[in-house]
Amino acid sequence: MNLFKLPFLLKLSLAVISIIGIGYLINLGQSILAPFFLAFLMAMLFLPIANFLEKKLKFPRSFSTIISVMMMLTILTGLIFFFGSQLSNFSKDLPHLSRQFNTVFHNLQTWVSHTFNVKIDEQFDYLDQGLSKILSSSGIILGFTFGIFSSSLGFLAFFILFFIFILNYRRILNNFIVNVFSEEHTASVQEVVSEVRIMTKRYIIGLCLQIIIVSVLTTVLLSVIGVKYAILLGVLTGLLNVIPYIGIAISLIISCFIAFATGTVSSCIYVAIGYVIVHAIDGNIILPFVVGSKVKINALFSFIGILVGEHLWGISGMFLCIPAIAILKIIFERVNGLKPWGYLLGEEQLLNKKKKSYKISKNITLKEMD
Repeated sequence: MNLFKLPFLLKLSLAVISIIGIGYLINLGQSILAPFFLAFLMAMLFLPIANFLEKKLKFPRSFSTIISVMMMLTILTGLIFFFGSQLSNFSKDLPHLSRQFNTVFHNLQTWVSHTFNVKIDEQFDYLDQGLSKILSSSGIILGFTFGIFSSSLGFLAFFILFFIFILNYRRILNNFIVNVFSEEHTASVQEVVSEVRIMTKRYIIGLCLQIIIVSVLTTVLLSVIGVKYAILLGVLTGLLNVIPYIGIAISLIISCFIAFATGTVSSCIYVAIGYVIVHAIDGNIILPFVVGSKVKINALFSFIGILVGEHLWGISGMFLCIPAIAILKIIFERVNGLKPWGYLLGEEQLLNKKKKSYKISKNITLKEMD
């Protein structure tokens, strides 16, 4: 029996309704889906380690999972200790930063007074009114802070549990995805699942390498310029760089502020120029050679994804939206009916374009990835 074809407008309406429904469910299940997706990404990162422990060292599945969890918790503890120690040293310079800020603020008040004919006393009255409103809502602020702290603990607990379950029951999950389709599509579904798993693992590993390289480049740059807390700012830049365009802009503002507060105006200019150079190196060399072009998202849908991710899941959505779109692109490009959507999310593919390659030494050549 031949299946009838739906009219284009009806297909478009069903697609829009499906997107709205899926978006609503994603927003509704934020507390569960956000840590689950992050756990899935980390499980893909630690999957080679777990497979090595099971296949080469003959460890049971439960032992390999426990070892992977311990390694992940060690890395997280190291990051928390690093940021804690750096922020502790940073807090010692807060009095100096406060004095520097007061000087800048006084100069700004003088400029406003001369430019807009608003007396400094009137400016202080406006500030006092604003501060009184903020202080009157201190209960709300404390409640909001406690909510963030408690939700972060819940997020971490769910993340660790999901990470354990995904690694331990990955074979069951894989069999479910394959068997949920009819038998005639089993081979093709298994191929798609395998390719998606490999490409996702490559993408996550490439993303981690990108974070490390950008962190090192930024740390070296800030150290050469003489900016304090170069290591802290470098690692922060590498992590924020996961958010395209917006992340590098936020880290640039923070670094320029620290450079100005602890140095001179010229330091800010050097930092800004250096960040532009690092961003150019990241976009033209690191991303193509480490992450690859097949999972590269174009700027339009990267920006749309950031806005949608922030609206659905807040700050965590801004970090997770790009890996989510990259995984969707991988899936779309391997399903016949969804290939146009995969092309829409990616960069323009030029015909007969040669891959870039750089010869580092006689035996080492850096080639652009697919």
